Amino acid sequence: MPSRQHPRFEELFAAGQARRQLCSRTSQAICSLASERDPVALVEATSAGRVPALVPLRYARMAASPFSFFRGLALVQAADLASQGHSGIDVQACGDAHLMNYGFFASPERNLLFDICDFDETHQGPWEWDLKRLTVSLVLAARTMGISDLTARGIVEAASGTYRRRMHDYSRMSQMDVWYSKVSHELLYNSAPSDHLRRHLEKIGERARNRTHLRLLPKITADNGATLRLKDTPPTLFHMHEADTLLPDGDQWLAAPDSLTMVAPMMEKYLSTLKEDRAQLVKRFRIVDMAFKVVGVGSVGTRCMVILLQDDYDQPLFLQLKEARPSVLERFTQPCVHGHQGKRVVFGQRTMQAASDLFLGWTTGPAGRDFYVRQLRDMKASVQLETFDAETLRAYAQACAWTLARAHAKSSGQAAMIAGYMGNSGKFADSMAQYSMLYADQVESDYDAFRRAIDNGRLPVDPSVDIGPFGSKPPRN
Repeated sequence: MPSRQHPRFEELFAAGQARRQLCSRTSQAICSLASERDPVALVEATSAGRVPALVPLRYARMAASPFSFFRGLALVQAADLASQGHSGIDVQACGDAHLMNYGFFASPERNLLFDICDFDETHQGPWEWDLKRLTVSLVLAARTMGISDLTARGIVEAASGTYRRRMHDYSRMSQMDVWYSKVSHELLYNSAPSDHLRRHLEKIGERARNRTHLRLLPKITADNGATLRLKDTPPTLFHMHEADTLLPDGDQWLAAPDSLTMVAPMMEKYLSTLKEDRAQLVKRFRIVDMAFKVVGVGSVGTRCMVILLQDDYDQPLFLQLKEARPSVLERFTQPCVHGHQGKRVVFGQRTMQAASDLFLGWTTGPAGRDFYVRQLRDMKASVQLETFDAETLRAYAQACAWTLARAHAKSSGQAAMIAGYMGNSGKFADSMAQYSMLYADQVESDYDAFRRAIDNGRLPVDPSVDIGPFGSKPPRN
């Protein structure tokens, strides 16, 4: 960190302190709820526009635990947060910064970084909304793991304290230094507080480095003698050429025999959003196959395809074409300024991440739906919370808070104001802990209402779903 203080630091720091007159730090502990709030009705509302046949799968994944329910419904917390006061300091927010939306991935230089990795909900919004999304997820994860509330509160305080300290560090750095700062796998490994955590990081690093397109090829493709084809592994990956796919009329192009021909104009639009050198690289590949892929919890039912491409040497490139819907923050802040939801996602990712996917771009589908495009799985890995103990969760929470502070400082240029608002004491962390414990109780109450709606038949679920309490497949022994 540079020794010379930013020339406007004192002025900006004081401006942040002044924000406490509008919204005190202690008021951040308040857990107010949106008026006329019906969590089940909100669940149903967020299913509108999704592929109808996949909505029961979405509900089944959300039903795994209160933590999974929280993952699948960012809109509820956004509405609740919008009903109370905030600091008034806006950043490019993630919009869904729960602890499973962080992970490891390769930079264009093939260095392994740790960062936020999901930007479907990114939008302008108050910085503390992201932090509250993270801290509530920590409490819910801790409870799912059988960790006491006293320990969970300590984990939230540690994460909030890390966010505050890192933001103070970034507030004294130049904008260029903040822009180029990174949280690497090596940095986390070297600063890990225990051998147990270092072993976790070592395994994650090894898993990420092995997840290349070439290694992925035999796992999700099959050779039919003439060409490669993506393997059907429903309900997560499948072709949609059958007559009974239950696709809405606007999606019939996905099930058409000539769907690859119809996706060609989308690829042309996508190439126009890339830098010229990267577009030239993609042009050296030909489209071989495309299949529908179900991902995550909150994204289930949105249009998401995997496209297999190969170069002249038959080496693979896997691209993911993912539908971009309006951010859950938009209705509570300001309209999207980008004119395209895919562009919004790409802008947010490029602005917040330390380094972004080489092939990140956007396009529009035949039915006028917005999409963004990225690589599938290339050197990407996330943690397996089922293997964590309280100490590991605490350290991971601090790593997430660190990279969230870096992302907010980079995206907004307002690190000194945010630091000024939080101050130098533990008052803000205490408020975050109080809020998170109260709101986790509310999430569990909402989850109970959700489960009752399933039990009485109001919400249909897919009975074949087999996932763990964190909304993903449990790790193999």
